[in-house]
Amino acid sequence: MNVADAYEECERITRQQARNFSYGIRLLPPAKRRALSAVYAFARRIDDIGDGDLAGEVRLEALENARKELHSLDEPGGDPVLIGLGDAAERFGLPLGAFDELIDGCRADVLGTTYETFDELHHYCRCVAGSIGRLSLAVFGSEHPRRDARLADDLGIALQLTNILRDVLEDRRNGRIYLPAEDLRRFGCTLGLDDGGWLADPEESLLPLLEYEAARAEEWYGRGLVLLDALDARSRACCAAMAGIYHRLLRRMALRPGLVLHGRTSLPDWEKLTVAARALAGARP
Repeated sequence: MNVADAYEECERITRQQARNFSYGIRLLPPAKRRALSAVYAFARRIDDIGDGDLAGEVRLEALENARKELHSLDEPGGDPVLIGLGDAAERFGLPLGAFDELIDGCRADVLGTTYETFDELHHYCRCVAGSIGRLSLAVFGSEHPRRDARLADDLGIALQLTNILRDVLEDRRNGRIYLPAEDLRRFGCTLGLDDGGWLADPEESLLPLLEYEAARAEEWYGRGLVLLDALDARSRACCAAMAGIYHRLLRRMALRPGLVLHGRTSLPDWEKLTVAARALAGARP
């Protein structure tokens, strides 16, 4: 398989499976769009392993196999994602070690790791989302990569905290709790489930907890969105669209935290398109 065909497959995967991010990625010029699609296609592969239905030991082995693939990009075989990622790494100097962090974070998911403090959760978020921020920054380009890598990391953490808030109920039904235990104790919550599979804590305890977590995520957006000022126009539009969709989602949940108790909150496609169009026009999220 040639590189052009490999990139085409990476873009197809991204359009179909990373739908929120694809609204931003399509705003990039061709070379950057292809490279970031390869990044997301490989990240999706890792995420799918971690979230899969196979036995834990099978998923852990699959994650280590993905790590081996990452460190053998010079021998991609006929795998289009590895071909595309290898070419993108060479062209844009991708910090491939960030994928090792993503794999470590997915291992924690498989192992059912819980988090006592926010510092522990912060480390997890840095692994699974800050890593993608840093990889994306390499594609976007930066005059001050060391400084801006921290901003990209912060923005990734903001997006992951949004995901955690959005998926509190779904994750709990799947046996996962990401919110720090210290926060649960502070608000008198356990995130236990009742017989119907709904959160059993009273709303007068849950809603303040969710509002608190939303406010924390908002603080991370305040840090991370400073990155936009460091990017060229098309990269800024891409980043603003991707972050803007999640930021708008967070604000919706912050205004109506009860939505989180009834399932996953999402934005309709027309609203995502609006965010992307505003980002292309230079509006900040």
